[in-house]
Amino acid sequence: MNFDFSDEQKMLREQAQRFLAARCPRNLVRQAMESEAGFDRGLWQAIAEQGWMGTAIPERHGGLGLGYLELCVIAQELGRAVAPIPFSSSVYLFAEALMLAGSEQQKARLLPELAAGRIVGTFACSEGPGPVTPRTIRAVLKAGALSGAKTAVADGMDAKFAIVLARTSDEAGEGGLTLALVPLEAPGITRHKQESLDPSRRHAQILFDEAPAEPLGAVGEGWALHARLLDRAAVLFAFEQLGGADAALDMAKDYALHRYAFGRPIGSYQAIKHKLAEMYVNNELARSNAYFAAWALAANAGDLPLAAAAARISATQAFDYAAKENLQTHGGIGFTWEMDCHLFYKRSRELGLVLGSQRSWKEKLVGQLERANAA
Repeated sequence: MNFDFSDEQKMLREQAQRFLAARCPRNLVRQAMESEAGFDRGLWQAIAEQGWMGTAIPERHGGLGLGYLELCVIAQELGRAVAPIPFSSSVYLFAEALMLAGSEQQKARLLPELAAGRIVGTFACSEGPGPVTPRTIRAVLKAGALSGAKTAVADGMDAKFAIVLARTSDEAGEGGLTLALVPLEAPGITRHKQESLDPSRRHAQILFDEAPAEPLGAVGEGWALHARLLDRAAVLFAFEQLGGADAALDMAKDYALHRYAFGRPIGSYQAIKHKLAEMYVNNELARSNAYFAAWALAANAGDLPLAAAAARISATQAFDYAAKENLQTHGGIGFTWEMDCHLFYKRSRELGLVLGSQRSWKEKLVGQLERANAA
């Protein structure tokens, strides 16, 4: 079994690197953080022209129809560039939910718009602090109207559509939940900006008051679809995190080779060597898990839940460690706005929380391993 990318996929990676090096310099990320827009619309349109939003979307729905391996390659390069665009919310979550559970009519209506970059989409499930469980969902979908509130909705201020996890019956368990497709510019919707760890990924609280909505997927299957969606998204987020971790390691290594102290590069000192070596080991562990998860996603394998949890955990830990130690390697100057270290640190914290806590993914991994052993 070959767990490496093909020559064509590696060529796509090189093309993406060159494109992002030219169109997404680090000062662009800072400008997006300070702007009211929250992301760079010029970069968003340029990426749409490249067809990246439609990488895994079928050609009949306006996409490129390539596949998930190619999307993983692009996700990794976007992570390396710390791209200030709502790509993950729109592609990893919104588009995936549509392709997973949407009707042909819903797909035909929205996927071409997304692939062309004309809309931004998002996914909303959290209603407060703590983990998302069936009992924490209080938003209600009834007779085509949605009422309730969602918080910490990634890119929620810019999205035109959201897929919302809502309650459709009084049943307290999983069977009472359904996914709903909601146009966010319709009446009955109020949005409030929320501060986020990464200002280039704006969050929002969204209030629904009898807002028009339609079911996405079968009524009562919302929780099961939510779990499947998170597995698929976790793989794509893992590649974005891996790209960021690789970039942080490269930054730390370059600085350690060129920064001199007491007449020697600081990289020649044992404390820095060990720090860089640990970053490299963590990144390679995350890479092996991410590659296996990419295969499971592309093949729709039964191992996908296990592979996704392993990739999610290892990539989150690798990016978190690399971002922190990159900052420490740079020393006092690493804490300043002028250095790029904080861009990766903020993004690592943001991506580490967007799909739920590490604890919830570790519990899922243990559960999957127990099932595999029992089988």
